Amino acid sequence: MIKSAQAFQRLPGNTKGAVFLLLAAAGFSLMAMQIKLVGQHLHVTQIILVRQIVMMLIMAPRLSRDFPASIKSNRPVLHLTRIGAALIAMLGGFTALIHMPMADATAIGFAKSFFVTIFAILILRETVGIRRWLATLVGFIGVIVMLQPGGTGFTIYGIYAAIGAVAAGLVMVILRLLSRTESPSTILTYQAAGVALVLATPAVIYWQPPTTIEWLLLLGIGLTGYWSQMANIHAYKNGEASLLAPLEYTRLIYATILGILVFGNFPTSATIVGATIVVAASGYTIHRETTLKRNNTQ
Repeated sequence: MIKSAQAFQRLPGNTKGAVFLLLAAAGFSLMAMQIKLVGQHLHVTQIILVRQIVMMLIMAPRLSRDFPASIKSNRPVLHLTRIGAALIAMLGGFTALIHMPMADATAIGFAKSFFVTIFAILILRETVGIRRWLATLVGFIGVIVMLQPGGTGFTIYGIYAAIGAVAAGLVMVILRLLSRTESPSTILTYQAAGVALVLATPAVIYWQPPTTIEWLLLLGIGLTGYWSQMANIHAYKNGEASLLAPLEYTRLIYATILGILVFGNFPTSATIVGATIVVAASGYTIHRETTLKRNNTQ
């Protein structure tokens, strides 16, 4: 085990980053599968509440070592905004996962990269060129293809997934602002505690006693969610974003496979076409943003 760890540390940064990112993608997909399974009986607010509590318990030892400095912040308004956006993102995204095929909900969720572009313009005052605007427009076309408005495949849960993607895009932009002054642990703690407090009342109202299997799934959602986020952080800490970002779309492959094996959901032609458009457009958007950042730092 020690020799394997030492051998891993000697690998090039991009290789280590790729390994971490593939693990993160697999972890997020497993979390999505567990959400869909437990969501057949338990209310989404109950699922999110338990997830947040598990994450807070995992982070508690680290935070206690430097308490209260570990939770000090000079940007409470930004934290509150992020909590609200994260709440909408989870409610919309988790509800879509529960009621839609995993591949569909996952693919629509990737639209967050387009909303990152829009919010970066509105909030961060970033300048966006014509090529990124075109990529964003093409991406929205892909989302519309998957949503099938006016078609027989349209469901309200596709709208929930899209709303979740909008909120997730806002979360990403707020994270850019918070990360300039706040530690990752502080940011995660405020989100976990804030979302848990907001959802405590509705979760109690809709509470259903979980079975033993459901308790294990709820615990698994919190664990896989936390460790996947950590793996994602380590991925981009070790590797270059422009090289690693395309690997995030392996989540769509994992989601499709799990959806077929566990739930018997085969992707429709609309999902395949729309997802291809979204992945291509968002991949270009990420590549373009990374290239511009690199040029600006040279």
